[in-house]
Amino acid sequence: MAGKWDFWIDRGGTFTDVIGRDPEGKLHPHKLLSENPGAYDDAAIQGIRDVLGISPQEPIPPQSVDAIKMGTTVATNALLERKGDRVLLLITKGFRDALKIAYQARPDIFAKEIILPEQLYERVIEIDERVRADGTVEMELDPGRARPAIEQARKDGIDAVAIVFMHAWKFSAHEIQMEELCREIGFGQ
Repeated sequence: MAGKWDFWIDRGGTFTDVIGRDPEGKLHPHKLLSENPGAYDDAAIQGIRDVLGISPQEPIPPQSVDAIKMGTTVATNALLERKGDRVLLLITKGFRDALKIAYQARPDIFAKEIILPEQLYERVIEIDERVRADGTVEMELDPGRARPAIEQARKDGIDAVAIVFMHAWKFSAHEIQMEELCREIGFGQ
């Protein structure tokens, strides 16, 4: 595309690498810190600014950019290194172990010692609610019943919550109600 730049960005936990290809096809590599709070909010955007020679006060002219492609290992690294936020799991009552059991895959079916993978959540609260596979509500949700346990989890320093209710793909209102309660209690994610 005549007159336009292409950018490829790899955002890692420590550094962000930016490769810009100018309209003539010349490559311009640039490396910067992924986190530099005093200097910029977003490393990828700052990297594009640096390559284009644009100051932080100027907008990046969209007509000068054809494509931006970005990849990151930040989330994968956080999972592998177990460095993410502490997580609370809210799940339909009776399904506390559903994620732990998963597919019941066992490489050695006759093993006497079964080593299960470590879960991403730290605490589980079962929620009284039930939705059938067709979306019919079998048991209405009362968000207030779970409030004390959720508040305690927040007080204990758990920062994130995952809400997993059966058949929420068909009827999401219960998950939405719990999300609202969790935000009210102070969960940001």
